[in-house]
Amino acid sequence: MNKRGSVLRVLFILFAVLPILEIALLVNVGSVIGGWNTIGLVILTAFIGAYFVKREGISTLQTAQAKMQRNEVPGKELVEGLMLVIAGVLLVTPGFITDIFGFMFALPGSRHLIAAQVSKHMKMRVVVPGVSPDMSGGFGQNPFNQGPAGQNPFHGGHNPFHGGQNGHANQDNVFEGEYTDNTTQDPNKRLK
Repeated sequence: MNKRGSVLRVLFILFAVLPILEIALLVNVGSVIGGWNTIGLVILTAFIGAYFVKREGISTLQTAQAKMQRNEVPGKELVEGLMLVIAGVLLVTPGFITDIFGFMFALPGSRHLIAAQVSKHMKMRVVVPGVSPDMSGGFGQNPFNQGPAGQNPFHGGHNPFHGGQNGHANQDNVFEGEYTDNTTQDPNKRLK
């Protein structure tokens, strides 16, 4: 099965099957504990979920800021932040199935496990297809082949890196400026 087919299947489940299951479950729970109790339970889970999302969101933001101050990339925290946004949407959506997934994304224990798996999957997707040094491999084509009929926009024409037409110097394209090397003066070693 191709990738587009799997995405369409997931979207079908999310937008067609999941609402039907949610309605059926709400009706069944309502017949057991009563309609008003079911509505109260749905509202209660929304408030509890909002509390958890807010608390965990602030914690994740503080952890990400601390990592950035140490000049580390907060990759896991970005994934967890995205999961918290999804958790907030799921917890506010009426229904018990969405609440289960929302709490899985909002509670720290399960969120850390899921985020670790998602981060590992994302690292593999970024590293495995990579782009070769000559910019010809990787995602299927050279990103510079964007001109007419897939031709390089700098081929045979104006190249901003080599001066004027076909590499001949053109004084209209000369920019003067100054350069200062600040890598040795940076106390935080951010420029190295």
